[in-house]
Parts: sequence; C-alpha cells; structure tokens
Amino acid sequence: MLDFFTIFSKGGIVLWCFQGTGVTESFTGPVNALIRSVILQERSGNNSYSHDALSLKYKLDNEFELVFVVGFQKILTLTYVDKFIDDVQLHFRDRYKNELEQKGALALLNSHFAFEDDFKMLLREAEESSKARGPTSMRSFNASLKSQKTVKSMIETKGGDKGKEQGGKKNKNAKKEGKATGMAPTSAQKTEENGNQGLTQEEIIQKKREEFIRKRMGAPVEKPSKSPKPVKEKPKGKEKRVWTLGGSSTKELDYSQSNGNGAHAAGDQGLDAQADPGDLLAVDYESSEGEEEEEEEEDAGAFGGMFGMLKGLVGSKSLSQEDMEPVLDKMRDHLIAKNVAAEIASQLCDSVAKKLEGKVMGTFTTVASTVKGALQDSLVQILQPKRRVDILRDVLEARSQRRPFVITFCGVNGVGKSTNLAKISFWLIENGFTVLIAACDTFRAGAVEQLRTHQRRLNSLHPPQDHGGRPIVQLYEKGYGKDAAGIAMEAIAYARNQAFDVVLVDTAGRMQDNTPLMTALAKLIAVNMPDLVLFVGEALVGNEAVDQLVKFNQALADHSMSDKPRLIDGIVLTKFDTIDDKVGAAISMTYITGQPIVFVGTGQTYNDLRSLNARAVVGALMKA
Repeated sequence: MLDFFTIFSKGGIVLWCFQGTGVTESFTGPVNALIRSVILQERSGNNSYSHDALSLKYKLDNEFELVFVVGFQKILTLTYVDKFIDDVQLHFRDRYKNELEQKGALALLNSHFAFEDDFKMLLREAEESSKARGPTSMRSFNASLKSQKTVKSMIETKGGDKGKEQGGKKNKNAKKEGKATGMAPTSAQKTEENGNQGLTQEEIIQKKREEFIRKRMGAPVEKPSKSPKPVKEKPKGKEKRVWTLGGSSTKELDYSQSNGNGAHAAGDQGLDAQADPGDLLAVDYESSEGEEEEEEEEDAGAFGGMFGMLKGLVGSKSLSQEDMEPVLDKMRDHLIAKNVAAEIASQLCDSVAKKLEGKVMGTFTTVASTVKGALQDSLVQILQPKRRVDILRDVLEARSQRRPFVITFCGVNGVGKSTNLAKISFWLIENGFTVLIAACDTFRAGAVEQLRTHQRRLNSLHPPQDHGGRPIVQLYEKGYGKDAAGIAMEAIAYARNQAFDVVLVDTAGRMQDNTPLMTALAKLIAVNMPDLVLFVGEALVGNEAVDQLVKFNQALADHSMSDKPRLIDGIVLTKFDTIDDKVGAAISMTYITGQPIVFVGTGQTYNDLRSLNARAVVGALMKA
C-alpha cells in the first residue's frame, strides 16, 4: 500500500528507508521536491504535499532534528497514515536516542540502523486496525430514541405536569395558571423583591429585623461597598524636543573645517554608490533596536515581579503547542496589522509552531523571544529568493546570442506599470543598453502618449549625439484597438533587426476577474515567450494581493497552449514610499508565488528604483 517511507536528519543524512514491493522508481525526486518547496520555504504548516501521482505526508521531530516522510499513490485513501507516522516517530526516536547515547554520533552514522522489524510490525497493526474499524452502519429506526415515543407520552393530562418532554420547551402560561389556582408561594421559594435576590422569605424577615434593631440602637447601617473610582492622571505637559542631528550651538553645525569624517563625507559616499553603474540601492529602514529593548522590558514587567518573570522562563523543557499559542496569536494579529494577508499570517504562524514544537529550550530563554526569532528567520527565508534574477547578466547573454532580451509587464489597473517601466528603462540605459518600448496597451486612452513622453524625456537625458546619432530609447506603437500579441511580436522582430538589447512590453491593466482580458494576456505571453514576466503590484494592498496573484497565475496556466505554461517570474513592488512600516504585501506576494521581488518603486522620479533588502523589510515588519 505504501510506496516508500524514509527517515532523514535536517542535515540531509538518510538514517533509514523502506520501499514497497513492486516499486521501482526512486523516492529521491519527490523527497527533494518536498524539501525545496515546503521545508526550506517555511510552508510546513500543512503536513501533506502532492508530487505528480504521489501524495506525501511528513512529520518534523524538532528535538532530534529528524524528518519522517511517507509516500503513497494519490488514488488511495489511507486513513491510518497520520497515526502510523506518529507511532513510527515515537518508536524510532526512542531507539535513536539509545543508540546515540551508547555508540555516539559518528559510530551511529557508519553502522546500519536496524528498524525494519519494528516498522513492519507497526505497519501491520495500523492496517489491521483500519480494517477492524470499517465503515459504521446506519442505525435502524427501532434502535433510535424516536421509536420509543408513544402517542400517550405526547398527550398532556389535565392538571398534570407538562414537563419538558417535547423538546424541553417551557410552558409560557405556567405562571398565570399558578396564580389562578391560588397557589401561594411557600417560605422556601425564592423571591426577587427589593433587591433581595436569591434569599428565602425567612432570610428577608431576619434581615429586616436586624436593620430595625440597628436603627433603634443608633448603629450605622452597612452600605454595600462600591468599587473605588479610578484616579485620573494629570496630563503631561509638552516636553522639549531634542533634535538628534542638532547641536546646542551653531559651531557644531559648521563643517567647513571638517577633514572628511563628518556627515558630508557620508553623503558623498552615498552619492558615489548610487552613481556606480549596475548597482541599485537596497530599501533600508532605521534601526529599531531601542524600541525592541523597550518592548522586552515591558513584556518582562507585565508578568508582575520576580515570580512572574521566572514563570515566563522555560529552562530545559521542550516547547508544546500550548506554550506557544498565546505568543503566536499576538504575532498573527501583529502581522495582519502590518498588511500581511490573514491567510498567509495564519499559515506562517502554523509553520513556526510545527518548526518549534518539541524543541528543547535553553535555560533563561523566554517563549516569546524564541517564537519571535523563529518567525523572523522564516520571514527572511521567504523574502530571500530560491533563484536570483540577474537581469544585467541575462541581457549580456542574450546580446551574445544576437537577440533582444524581452520583459513583459502585467498587473491590475493603476498600479504604475508604465511609470516603473520607464524607471527600469532609465536603469538599463545607465548600464549602457539600448531599449525598445512596445506599446501593447491598446485599450486605455493616453497610454501611448504617456510612453512617448517618457521616451522623449529619457532621450533628452541621453542625447542621440552621445550615442552615434542613434536614439537610445525608441517606442514601437501601432495606435489603439489593435491586437496586443501581434504588436509585441512585430516589436520583437523589429528589435532583432535593429540590434536593440532589451524589449520592454507594456500591457493594459486588467482586473483578475476579467476573463477576456486575462485570455488576451495569456495569448500574448504564450505567443511571444518573453524571457521575463514581471507582475507589478502595489505595496498598499493586503488580502487583495493573494487574490490577484493566484488568479493571474491561474489564468496564465489555463489559457496556455503548452504542457509547461509560463507563469509569473518576478514581482515589481510599487508605491513602497507610501506605507511606512506596513510592508506585509511583500511577504504575501512572495509567499504566494515563490518568486522574488526584483524591483521596488520608492518615488516618482527615474532614480526611485531600489532592490529589496530582506532583513530591513523584516525588521520593519516586526517593529511594534
């Protein structure tokens, strides 16, 4: 029934494996795909994974750094797999621990680990238990409670107790009937008069007697205690602002006699770095170490005293789901507040919980700091691409093959496709490449005129006389209402004949639910086969980013004519200067596609183009 079962360490060493009878294909391909796509990409919240015709289930043992993987055919419904993999983990880790203590790590790796007999016994027990359970048969009518009801039990007798047999409903007229029959309340009945709720009649009489005696004797009557009013804090006065870069005198601001070690030197270095061809500045944020220290102090003080602080520490104890749940709930809410899609935030927290569950903590290590550190590492891992998109290297390689390098831009309406296309054109021109812009947005009024304006301005920055009388940027357009795929094909052929280095294809903005326009985009990409398909998205979106990327990729896959359709290869994140520290859209987009963020737009000028600094973005994301 099972195709394979393998146990390996997180370092990649296979400790033990089993292959089913009649299975000839190696299991290294599916397992390597699981490691690349799930474990290394921090997507281990769900313990199942599909690869071709196989369905894989896995379990992480964080205490001993082990991974258990079982594979079987998708068409089979094996209900015992989850319990079986848990049983194998418990048996194997006990044997592994004993062998490790007796032989040592090196001797254990060199020797054969005998686990086949135990594995077959556990597999036999799991299969027998699943057969013994079997499908439950439907209960007959005679065995049900409904068959025991009779007509007599449903008839109400006069003067009898109506009860709660018919669905437990109370009789609404019971109170009126009680008054009509003249039934007087006994001394044991409860009353709710004069605020004496829950007291019997005798207790109320006794209480009134005590109050009468106190009044006659002159003793003060006890009044119910009221909760003390909160003390209003006086509002603080306006504090004097201290400018970090300011000085107490004008002499401190005079850098005319500086030897180059002051702020001017730092600024010159930044300008020099920006002027280097081929280098894009990375997005950066101010350090928030001071704020993080204040947060830790507040969290430590919130437990209340020394006892609370020691209670929050976990020493030499394995982490459980209950320990991490309060911290993960706060982290999930924090990520959602920073614009991470709610579904992505939940999956990230589940992945961190799987990663840390069972891990043994060191002494004087708080659960909050451990979870926060693991979440930061996961976010950095997500933002760091599994493949690097080096456009300059790829353009040089295409030039050596005497063909243009083609980049297609797609996205929804109003995200800044044409503007960021012009920024990327400027960056390519600065690196010495010639650019042809294909105006394939034949739908929006003014789209061709916008690109013509960018072309004119870029050529004014790099006049043709400086490049042998040839314009370094040209626009290929055929007007409005034409077929975008045909215009792109003609532009690529023109660029090949005129020896252009790069072709940038501008497409019309379209919503992900517009089926005709999504079909036209899939046709443009399938016909022209560009080297790079970039999705342009706003940094302002939250949950919408997930819907946009999923449906764009789905449309490209559905309307493609090949077995391996071209999907989105990278992301251009625009309007990054408008969101302060709410940078969650970068996490959502990268997590959904698994593709890197190639460019980040940070302003309205041609110079406002940056590369993504993963650690800086994660620092801003985790900042309170």
